Amino acid sequence: MTRKSIFILIAVLLVLTACSKKQDGNTGQKAGDSNNKPLTDVTLVLNWSPNTNHTGLYAARDLGYYAEEGLNVDIILPGASGPNAIVGSGQVPFGVSFQEGVTDARVEGVPVVSIAAVIQHNTSVFASPVSKNIKSPKDFEGKKYGGFGAAAEPAILESLMKEDGGADADKVEILNVGEADFFTSVQRDIDFSWIYYGWTGIEAELRGVELDTIYLTDYSKKLDYYTPVIITNEKTMKEQPELVKAFMAATAKGYQYAIDHPEESAQILLKAVPELDKDLVIASQKWLSPRYQDDAAQWGLQKQEVWENYASWLKEYNLLDKEFDAAAAFTNEFLPAADASK
Repeated sequence: MTRKSIFILIAVLLVLTACSKKQDGNTGQKAGDSNNKPLTDVTLVLNWSPNTNHTGLYAARDLGYYAEEGLNVDIILPGASGPNAIVGSGQVPFGVSFQEGVTDARVEGVPVVSIAAVIQHNTSVFASPVSKNIKSPKDFEGKKYGGFGAAAEPAILESLMKEDGGADADKVEILNVGEADFFTSVQRDIDFSWIYYGWTGIEAELRGVELDTIYLTDYSKKLDYYTPVIITNEKTMKEQPELVKAFMAATAKGYQYAIDHPEESAQILLKAVPELDKDLVIASQKWLSPRYQDDAAQWGLQKQEVWENYASWLKEYNLLDKEFDAAAAFTNEFLPAADASK
């Protein structure tokens, strides 16, 4: 055998070995299944860096629930494009988004669809150190708000202030702080900002920082929207309904585990993302776990009324200049049947 032939043979063997390893890595068994069937690779894109909004996804992956449904799920970060664009374009079949983002995307013709509500009620708040003396929305007047550049933010401030006695929203100074640290910003640059209590609010508790918090839902039912949500796209729903059903069966099981086992599920998230703060993850999970399902009959359920309410609010503040079909923006079709024993 010539030296050239030997090199060719070695190259072929290396390729075959690599393919074999890849196949082995994507192969698993369903519970009680001895056939060792290959798993289907699926990608899920997050809406933000991993946190307790996502715990059920990591639980479904790391406890083998996705594998039981024949899926090998890769969880990735969104990058600059964001989950709606990535999922809507069909680059990946599943993602995490928000009702606000899905509404905007669909109005612009992006075919994303919400297939589950991660949390039943809006847990976001306007927060400020107690030293700022912001007890209700009317106290926003004359203060500096640290925002994120979203078009809806000034309208939300105006909406809450209107409900709280009609204070002048034009007298709120809005600064774009982007992804700046909340605790640094409210000490140095701003008076209040918009946070998720289940993460930043819990962090404040752990730090011993006393906050005044104003829930949007205390002042407007229309702002009690789903945030976050699980999304797919219309093409995947139409062409691969069994894939969506299998994905949601495992995802629902993962969130149910997080509901029933806050501390254990927190440990799963910490193991998957070890750079997260341990005390924050555990405390946040204990606070958030009962709020995933809250007053719904089962985890993930969505109501058309909630989608219509938010769209109505957008129209009221001239933030929706095209038709929005609330019924087409979400579906409960792929959620597993509710467990009557719960």
